Amino acid sequence: MNLAKRIYNWVDVRVGAGELVEKELTGYLLPTNINVWYSMGSILLFIFSIQVVTGILLLIYYVPDADKAFKSVTFIMNDVPFGWLIRMCHAVGSNMMVLILLFHMLSVLFMGSYKSPREMNWLSGFILLTMVMGISLTGYLLPWSQLSFWATTVATNSVGAVPVVGSYLVEFLRGGKLVGPPTLGRFFALHVAVIPATIAALIGAHLFFLQRTGVSTPPFGLKDTTNRWQGDSYRYESHPGGIPFLPHYTLQDLTSISVYCALFLGVVFFDPYIFFPSTAFMPADPFQTPAHIKPEWYFLPNYQTLKLFPSEFLGIAVQGAAMTFLALLPFIDRGTEKHPLKRPLFMACATGGIMLYFALMIWGHYS
Repeated sequence: MNLAKRIYNWVDVRVGAGELVEKELTGYLLPTNINVWYSMGSILLFIFSIQVVTGILLLIYYVPDADKAFKSVTFIMNDVPFGWLIRMCHAVGSNMMVLILLFHMLSVLFMGSYKSPREMNWLSGFILLTMVMGISLTGYLLPWSQLSFWATTVATNSVGAVPVVGSYLVEFLRGGKLVGPPTLGRFFALHVAVIPATIAALIGAHLFFLQRTGVSTPPFGLKDTTNRWQGDSYRYESHPGGIPFLPHYTLQDLTSISVYCALFLGVVFFDPYIFFPSTAFMPADPFQTPAHIKPEWYFLPNYQTLKLFPSEFLGIAVQGAAMTFLALLPFIDRGTEKHPLKRPLFMACATGGIMLYFALMIWGHYS
């Protein structure tokens, strides 16, 4: 105990650990009516950490070569002790990360937490969503199976619908005219280096913006005594008499992470193959196109939208317009009201958009 105290004092003198804990953790107050939805961010941090750890462990045996990639994945699954567990945790975790991130963004939407002065919070979170989609897409190719090969072929083909530069973009993504070894090399570099580093930087920026503006007060539940200070450069929302982040809300975060772990491990141990069609266990064959190749569930609405329009360019343009509108929502919705039931236009648009998203997903799955 004395040794631990001496180590703590040594660190405290040099970096001010005590002051950091007092001001940034125990002194960081949250609204008294804060709810469980605010734990989604902590769950996402936990998922990202698990993805990094399992990804590093997979890199020990994975070989990013078109002739060896599928064999190395098979070796991990069948011969490496607990290799199947690491790979399943990584594969299931990628799906869960997208799912929890969508829930997180929905909670921000319905609680009006994207409104001024939190435009930068929303933009950084929106870019994080696109980066997570990107890292999921690039990781999809790495097993070099029939499913991953042809799903990547379909996904990269859609970029060719962009006028004038479409064919050049497809060739740039693939490293050639067709999906092949250069594509695997590019996607591997993006998946293990470029995109994770970008995600880590965006997470840091997102947390910085959150710390500077304060946690948004939920629009429902018990009333919170909130003090808003209007400064020359930014507006900070403090919560006098609120809940300290450490240790009070930290326990809520740990509870939410524990519930997530239970669900996550339940999928990993009892039904991980819901994310693996039969073509995921066949090596890639560029000369044999399997029937009914489709992207992952979170890309199904995009996939089905492209099929609904007479030209792929029109489908991409519609999706691009929708994504741009969503990204700029804080600058479009300038009202101060946050309660969703007091925003009928928002409720109608949000409910309609969610129903359309799920309808396109189901349609794309069964089409």
